[in-house]
Amino acid sequence: MRWRGRRRSTNVEDRRGAPAPKLLGGGIGTIVIVLVALYFGVDPRPLLQMVDSGTATSTGSRPTAEELADDPLADMVHVVLADTEDVWTEIFAEQGRGYEAPGLVLFTGATQSACGLGQAAMGPFYCPADRKAYIDLSFYERMRRQFKAPGDFAQAYVIAHEIGHHVQNLLGISGKVHRLRQQVGSAEANALSVRLELQADCLAGVWAIRADRASSILEAGDIEEALNAASAIGDDTLQRRSRGTVVPESFTHGTSEQRQRWFRKGLGSGDPDTCDTFGVDQV
Repeated sequence: MRWRGRRRSTNVEDRRGAPAPKLLGGGIGTIVIVLVALYFGVDPRPLLQMVDSGTATSTGSRPTAEELADDPLADMVHVVLADTEDVWTEIFAEQGRGYEAPGLVLFTGATQSACGLGQAAMGPFYCPADRKAYIDLSFYERMRRQFKAPGDFAQAYVIAHEIGHHVQNLLGISGKVHRLRQQVGSAEANALSVRLELQADCLAGVWAIRADRASSILEAGDIEEALNAASAIGDDTLQRRSRGTVVPESFTHGTSEQRQRWFRKGLGSGDPDTCDTFGVDQV
């Protein structure tokens, strides 16, 4: 991906050198974890296990001032966020709307958000309450080593997916889905989460092709990197790796095939209107 030497977003908040917040034991801290996890379709049990064992407050060492000052990975995040700002500002203008750019928070281990305590173990997430995306950059190392999904464009896809959730929030889609999930059973709620996540994948594809048209960001192999990442974090692949079996009714993000297919759909059209995962019978 061609990102070096290009415009950097000013909407990145770097908290990586800040002290890690502490969990509040089994009280409100536990409640916040459960609520945030359920909102984002994340299984809260691994997080609760970390609370019980006292390991949820920190993952990895905190970067030094020198490391923060010279970090190509953080530089890439700034540039990708800037690209999303440019693309979605243009798309919203085409639709007669104004785009409100989100913030993006870099953190290490844990950090507070308006949605509660964010943990590295949750992976990157978007908080609609403060309109910010959150990412511990160690997730990219986890992608490379655990998920076998390396590459800077795979990393960019992750950011674009979270900004896709911001777009959904601005359009009122996230709030509507959240309300619907509260009115149905767990299987139906999970199915709604899958559609929301697949739409974010499609919107990431829209970003990719529009950014490439504007700035020629794509290099050979980039699309394959993103598709590999989408496959590696499909629900079926993750469940098969972690438990040896697949439970479709528990899916919250979609299968590997679905995530790849919806990313390709956005990539092929460059049109967010093609990303209506709620208007089709089968995703």
